[in-house]
Amino acid sequence: MQQAANPDTPGWGQELRATLGLAGPLAAANLLQMLTYAVDVIFIARLGEQQLAASALAVSLFGLVLWALTGLTGAVAPLIAEAVGARAPALRPVRRSVRMALWLAVISGAGGMGLCLLLDPIMQVSGQQPGIIALANQYNNVIIFSMVPMLLAAVLRNFVSALGRPIFATAITGLGIFVNALANYAFIFGNLGAPEMGLAGAAIATIITAFFTLGAYVLAIRLDRRLHRYHVFGRFWAPDWTRFRQIIVIGTPIALTITAEAGIFGAAAFLMGRFGAAELAGHTVALQLAALAFQVPFGVGQAAAIRVGYFYGARDPIGAARAGWVAIGIGTGFMAITALAMVLFPELLLRIYVDPDAPANAALVGFALQYLVLAAIFQLADGVQAVAAGALRGLQDTRVPMWIAIFSYWVPGIGVSIGLGFFTPLQGTGVWIGLATGLFFAAVLLIWRWHRREALNLTRGPVAA
Repeated sequence: MQQAANPDTPGWGQELRATLGLAGPLAAANLLQMLTYAVDVIFIARLGEQQLAASALAVSLFGLVLWALTGLTGAVAPLIAEAVGARAPALRPVRRSVRMALWLAVISGAGGMGLCLLLDPIMQVSGQQPGIIALANQYNNVIIFSMVPMLLAAVLRNFVSALGRPIFATAITGLGIFVNALANYAFIFGNLGAPEMGLAGAAIATIITAFFTLGAYVLAIRLDRRLHRYHVFGRFWAPDWTRFRQIIVIGTPIALTITAEAGIFGAAAFLMGRFGAAELAGHTVALQLAALAFQVPFGVGQAAAIRVGYFYGARDPIGAARAGWVAIGIGTGFMAITALAMVLFPELLLRIYVDPDAPANAALVGFALQYLVLAAIFQLADGVQAVAAGALRGLQDTRVPMWIAIFSYWVPGIGVSIGLGFFTPLQGTGVWIGLATGLFFAAVLLIWRWHRREALNLTRGPVAA
């Protein structure tokens, strides 16, 4: 028997406006975060190729660990949304969720710093040049101290977004770009009275930006009346081990899902490197464009987790269904536009990163144009899987989606990449077909799970405390 709609459930149009209002600032913050990383590259590149290569090696490990731990602590978002959606007095459960997520950020961040210290043996085993290894260690040994403040800021970003203030994330990330650029200018080259520190100065700039971002969130929460009433920094020393375990149970599969997805793209780079420098360079540029476009559905997925979480807490399955399907429609629609742009205007897009007319870039551009066609194809699957995973996180369903991701990326995905890349003449094109295959498997399986959420008893709502 079909359920009757709750009179408080938003209509389709209302849900569309609400999701866009939440997803827009989050997607903008994601894009601005990529611009922050681009600023680092611009400044470090002026030091030379060796410094740029060294920083890229360090960031490849640091970024993976940071992204995974952000997923772990990001489990706080659906818990906050659930508490708010329950329409019960939400101050205490929200405060406890945020407090324990901040605890987890500190504890996991300390562990993440230790993992990043494995960079040296990894570089040694992979046969990197001694000079590059020395520079990468110099950079890595400083930048790791930005991990804990970055994770703390990510928790507070989830808090302000779930409480209806996502614009704070956009504004603070935007301000962070200027702080990062100024700090890079000062500490890399010894300007504005700062010591000239070279590559280590870039790492110092990242630490300064991380603490600025954290301080800005604390100030915004303190000054905003709606946010301040939750007193999320009150009784900070008081544990709530049940909530702590709950965040870990929900967040660990998210972290492993992120690792599985990031891992296949990292593995693809190593596979492409076996075909030649031009193929790898073309792959890198095309993948950067795909990653740039992905920031929007990634933001929509974050919004979906919050919107679905509200209705999950309110025990409103119809509202949850509308929130999820609206978000999936937004993400798919945007990626359809970017896919069309990659097919119709590939050279224009490539100009963001390289000069397609330069003779020195001819081989790189030729391969990048081939890969952009395939990137256009998997844009739709990438958008669908990102938003569907976010919607399922709103239902606090993360374990099965984790296994879906691991299977999709590392069985059909990497299997097709190796098979077509090394056992057919397709080479790099075959690797990209494998990436698309993995994403399509993930998208289909996650959409199937979202569609079957009622039959799988995923929308039953939380047990009343």
